[in-house]
Amino acid sequence: MTQADGTNRGTNHFLPPSPKSFTTEDEAHLREVLKRCSASTYQAACQFRKTGHIEHLHAIVLGVIERYVEPDLRPKLKQPHDDLLLIEDLGLDSLTMMEIVILAEDVFQISINNDELRQLRTLGDVRCFIGCKLGGQPLREQRVG
Repeated sequence: MTQADGTNRGTNHFLPPSPKSFTTEDEAHLREVLKRCSASTYQAACQFRKTGHIEHLHAIVLGVIERYVEPDLRPKLKQPHDDLLLIEDLGLDSLTMMEIVILAEDVFQISINNDELRQLRTLGDVRCFIGCKLGGQPLREQRVG
């Protein structure tokens, strides 16, 4: 049964947009843009692009963020929780967030504007935000403070 939010309950698959063909050029491009990410991030990104399954979102988001987190703070991502703060806990600044956004736009093939970025405070916010963008769902207002 299709839900109003654009997902199909129980399948972890977005209905719109349907996955397009994934070429060897697409694979090579992902390999290049994710070259400083873990192999599991690259594999999850390839699977996501091939299938459109949301189950790969978590691994991709973590892998992309981990690429930009200082090595001494990366252990916090080993058992991540949705309340993990991007700035305070992971040491990300606004320039780094822009780099993450550019990479996420490329991997997920979405557009993110600066106004949307300002609302992202936690790891959970990022996952929810990208999930909504991918599923064509309205973006939720993030809590302030």
